[in-house]
Amino acid sequence: METISHVVKVSLPNYLSGLPIPDSIGGWFKLGVKDWLALIPPTALVAGLGYMSYQAWCPEAKKSIKARVNHKVKKDVSKVVDTIDVEDITEKAFFCRCWRSENWPYCDGAHGKHNEATCDNVGPLIVTKKK
Repeated sequence: METISHVVKVSLPNYLSGLPIPDSIGGWFKLGVKDWLALIPPTALVAGLGYMSYQAWCPEAKKSIKARVNHKVKKDVSKVVDTIDVEDITEKAFFCRCWRSENWPYCDGAHGKHNEATCDNVGPLIVTKKK
């Protein structure tokens, strides 16, 4: 624990005070190559922490974009095609569009979990019979 205390109280402040950070905007243009190289590690650290924070707390960052949509439905065929007769539909039929339904091609509400995980907004296709 003493080592961590020494790093936080002594080493880190000494390191930061030795960085060539100018007092004015014009001072940035007067920095030499060695000064700019000395600024790379702390800049990379701050950028990395910022990116990790963004990934952790921003919902948009949690979107998982994957090329494959269908992960489990009829994987043994080259193209999934289903035919349903209109006469088989009673009043309404709910068809899955997220490819996550266990009752394919009908919707079972699996899109709710999919939408939460990916920040998507997909819902079922609802087909109604005209009266």
